[in-house]
This record gives sequence, structure tokens and C-alpha cells, in this order.
Amino acid sequence: MSDVVRVERSGAHALVTIDHPKANAISAAVVGGLRAAVAALAADDAVRALVITGSGTRFFAAGADVKEFPAAAVAGRPAAGGAELMEELEALPKPVIAAVNGLALGGGCELAMACDIRLAARSARFGQPEINLGIIPGWGGTQRLPRLVGRGRALSLLLSGEMIDAATALSWGLVSEVVDDVDLPDAAAALAERLASKPPRAVAAIKAALRLGVDRPLAEGLAAEQREFLGVFTTADAREGIAAFLEGRQPAWTGR
Repeated sequence: MSDVVRVERSGAHALVTIDHPKANAISAAVVGGLRAAVAALAADDAVRALVITGSGTRFFAAGADVKEFPAAAVAGRPAAGGAELMEELEALPKPVIAAVNGLALGGGCELAMACDIRLAARSARFGQPEINLGIIPGWGGTQRLPRLVGRGRALSLLLSGEMIDAATALSWGLVSEVVDDVDLPDAAAALAERLASKPPRAVAAIKAALRLGVDRPLAEGLAAEQREFLGVFTTADAREGIAAFLEGRQPAWTGR
């Protein structure tokens, strides 16, 4: 997709790799490459799940590219496109897995949080160090972090700028699983293939129901769930899934 973002298809999923040495900083080019990759993969019916990771073993993404900040400030467009990228990931009707293979700081942590599921290598570290630059997160860190780990824990990270290790991230609920570093690529690929094997319309409906309802009053969330439920109940995949269950066979999903 670009010089700094690689896309590789494997089975029913795609691996999207940030390749921006030395620290996989999220530059404007990386943002553009990721947005282009997400748009292309959203339109590819053969791809039913995504894995996002960083090249190498030390960095998932060490934040936004600070070298670009002075020019961005002059232009009045700091971190252009980053917030939109996070929203596009959340709105993507396909599951997105962050395979966090090292440091996920600032924008890198925000990128991981915009994914649906986070797997971490044991060496992974997470943090929002923006306060040490005299700024605050701009890609959703003050909003997604407390929704994942709670207000108190989020404030401790946001106000201190300190990092937590993978084990702490697991205990806080920031990540779903921690694996040995060498096992992370295979674990992420296996999870992506499991999720890709599920009915695409139902996957999209679950993501939509959560996105539209989970942070709203219960009545609004339940209404969003009902809309999505009714939308998938009469699909061909729903008929196939029910028939396969009654007939004792594996369903064959078509995405219709």
C-alpha cells in the first residue's frame, strides 16, 4: 500500500505491518498508508479479518512522529488523519486484531486501542507519554483508555506518562492475551482465521451494536442491538446457520 505500510494476505485474513524504522513512528505517510490499507481491505470480500503489527521485535509503534510536529503546528493540522484512521478501524465491518510486538506508546497505544482485540508479546509495553511533551493524546487516548481499563487506571497512565508491561495490561483488561514473543505472529494469525470463519454479516452487526450502543444509556444500546439483530435474522447466512445446526453439519457462510 505504501513504502511504510505492508499488506500481506494469508488465508482469509490480511496482515498489515507498519514498517517505518527505527521505531515505527506513526508519520503522516504511515497514517495515509494505514488508511489506504483499511479502505482496500474493507472492499475485499476475500479478506474477513485483519491483523495490525509493527515490523521487527522492539516496536509496535512508538507514537506519532514527533519530528513532524513543528511543521504540523505551523500548518494548524497536527496529527492530520490520525483520529479519522482510528474511527475507520472501529467502523470497519471486519474484526481487527492488534498484535503488539513491542512498545506501543502514544499514537501506537491509541492505534492498538482502536482495534477490536489486542494480543501482546511478553516484551510489549504500553503508555501515553504525551504529557511529557506538554500535550495530550489526540487520537482517542483520553476516551478509549478509560473505557477499557477504568477511569482511575487511565488517569494514572495519562497523567504520569509512564509505561505498563504486558502482564499489567492483561490484568487491567487492556489486552486479551499475552504470549511469548516468538509465538505472537502465529497466535494472531490463528485468531484472525478463527474470526474470519464466522458469518461476516453477524460479525459486522456485533461490531456495529457495540460501537453504537455500548457507551450510551442501556435503552439506546438495546435499541441498537435490536436493529442489528433484526437486520441479520433474515439473511441467507442466518438461514444457513440455523439449518446447519438443525441438520448437524458445519455451515457454509456466504456473507449474504
